[in-house]
Amino acid sequence: MTTEAEPQPAARPRIALALGSGGARGYAHIGVIQVLEERGFDIVTVAGSSMGALVGGVHAAGRLADYTEWAMGLNRADVLRLLDPAIAAPGAIRAEKIFTRVRELLQGVLIEQLPVPYTAVATDLLARKEVWFQDGPLAVAIRASVAIPGVITPVMLNGRLLADGGLMNPVPIAPTAAVHVDATVAVSLGGERRGFSGVPDRETSASRPVEEWAERFRRTAASWLDRDVIRSVTNRFGSQHSPADHSDDEFGELPAGLGRIDVFTQSLEVVESVLTRYRLAGYPPDVLITIPKDACRSLEFYRAGEMIELGRAAAAEALDQAGLMTSG
Repeated sequence: MTTEAEPQPAARPRIALALGSGGARGYAHIGVIQVLEERGFDIVTVAGSSMGALVGGVHAAGRLADYTEWAMGLNRADVLRLLDPAIAAPGAIRAEKIFTRVRELLQGVLIEQLPVPYTAVATDLLARKEVWFQDGPLAVAIRASVAIPGVITPVMLNGRLLADGGLMNPVPIAPTAAVHVDATVAVSLGGERRGFSGVPDRETSASRPVEEWAERFRRTAASWLDRDVIRSVTNRFGSQHSPADHSDDEFGELPAGLGRIDVFTQSLEVVESVLTRYRLAGYPPDVLITIPKDACRSLEFYRAGEMIELGRAAAAEALDQAGLMTSG
């Protein structure tokens, strides 16, 4: 008497996941991962820059639920306490209190111990090239990748001055290419601005505690440089030709509430948007999920819930449009 073999469950589609840089908008990566897992996809390799490296690393280590719970519990006052001022350092904040919490969650795990291949991308400022972390302490790799220039202090590691991976590779797909997958999903946090109602108006942005705090430290750190620049212009052209004599007549009014953090981060976004298009042209993903760059500001780490929901919605829409389905 013969018995029929029981049917084996179909293998889940294998997904390579590339998570982009973008500060607090990176919470959207959590929502993307949630949707991919709910739909039955198997994330078999992860690469990330900056906040993408953090969320991707925590996920690869199996601690995303704990991290999400912690992040969603943060309010504005909590974020202010977690951001360490660094007036004399090459960055407005050290953020060591945040990274202490991340290190506690990761418990010293090494990248080579993770169940899936993982890459954190950082930028070597001295060598002018990107650095891939594919072994060693996961927390160290994440810390190197998230050093947003002028905002979070860079780190020195093995003679390299390391900063935000988004400077060289805002959406790192290339590190995942060695793994056989059914599809590659990339998440860019630099999508076109869409005028989200949840974003603070320029007129009221200066009243927000986090932006107010960041601007105050930025102003203090930059004051001497500004003085030197103004003095050199005056010495060269004479006081009768100072920039102030012409600005009112020749230039329009700046947006209300525009701060130095805004100008700096928006300048970085311009460069990153060009880099993203260039990189995606070389390694086009099967599914590209985009989060608008005006969804929230880089330091609004108290908006985890909103960004996670935005990531979920964007992921569902992109997957449906691409027709990427599970085999179940």
